[in-house]
Amino acid sequence: MGNIFGKLFTISTWGESHGPGVGVTIDGCPPGLPITSEEIQVELDRRRPGQSDIVTPRKEEDKVEIWSGIFEGKTTGTPITLIVRNADQRSGAYDEMRDKFRPSHADFTYQQKFGLRDHRGGGRSSARETVGRVAAGAIAKKILMSSQGAASGVEIRAFLTQVHDIVAPAEALAGFPTLAEVEATPVRCPHLPTAEKMIERIKAVRSEGDSVGGVIECRVRGVPAGWGEPVFDRLEADLAKAMLSLPATKGFEIGSGFAGARLRGSEHNDAFENRDGQVRTATNRSGGVQGGISNGEEIVFRVAFKPTATILQLQATVDKTGAATELMGRGRHDPCVVPRAVPIVEAMTALVLLDHWLRQSAQCGTFKF
Repeated sequence: MGNIFGKLFTISTWGESHGPGVGVTIDGCPPGLPITSEEIQVELDRRRPGQSDIVTPRKEEDKVEIWSGIFEGKTTGTPITLIVRNADQRSGAYDEMRDKFRPSHADFTYQQKFGLRDHRGGGRSSARETVGRVAAGAIAKKILMSSQGAASGVEIRAFLTQVHDIVAPAEALAGFPTLAEVEATPVRCPHLPTAEKMIERIKAVRSEGDSVGGVIECRVRGVPAGWGEPVFDRLEADLAKAMLSLPATKGFEIGSGFAGARLRGSEHNDAFENRDGQVRTATNRSGGVQGGISNGEEIVFRVAFKPTATILQLQATVDKTGAATELMGRGRHDPCVVPRAVPIVEAMTALVLLDHWLRQSAQCGTFKF
């Protein structure tokens, strides 16, 4: 069903926001990979709530527990189960939402699909579900960095380029930012002057009980030409599915994206050239993917996130009977989900790329007729 992602390297996430815990079961992980809970914890710490004064104050350590699939510090090739226990639930803040639908939230659609729902913190529709994705992504990242299928390792870097109407200048983000540059501020925009404005905006809307959205850009280097599939499982199609499966996402574009629609072919085409004995492209408007297959250039895509649906303002809505009513959002929520989504975008990118590397190795690896 819809809780499983991937074909050869698969993950199944489980748990609810205010249940006992959340986690993930990973299948298809190659054996012998050295991995520790501390390495996984590094990524979870980047995602966890309460890490700064511009995110939800919910206090969760998000301490990962390894339940299976890793023995004496190495993967065994059997399913890996990782769990994070919930500790700071305040379900009473959601009592009013048992019968009332939050505008632009999944309350109504879950009720219509299943006939019932866990209203506490959004249940399964909560972004807390992404804990499992990030934990699995930490393992996928390590495999990609040490993979023989990637000559020098695959490096993934996501960062904010926009919050509300504040946009970082493109020329200031032309290179491949370091992790330190991204993590230098809680908003995770590597352009410090823009980051300061973003932080101010988030604090301002939070003081008004409101929320804002934003855009994350992700860049990947080290992916060789040849990863991806034609037609239905194109690399960019799987990346789009991965990103649009994240809570609050509303848009995806790769390379030139929608801006490319304003260009002519003579302006947009990436000319091929021989560079140091390798076929490369002079420009990268394709975003590193052509015909659904990586071309060896840097993969570049962007993801748009809407404003957080739950806001601390009185809003018109209806209840389960369809009667008009009003609802004041309560609980602890991010005024802008985008900064905490950065490690989630990286995790989903790693899961897609690892799955495609395994598929490439299986079909076109060392086998020859």
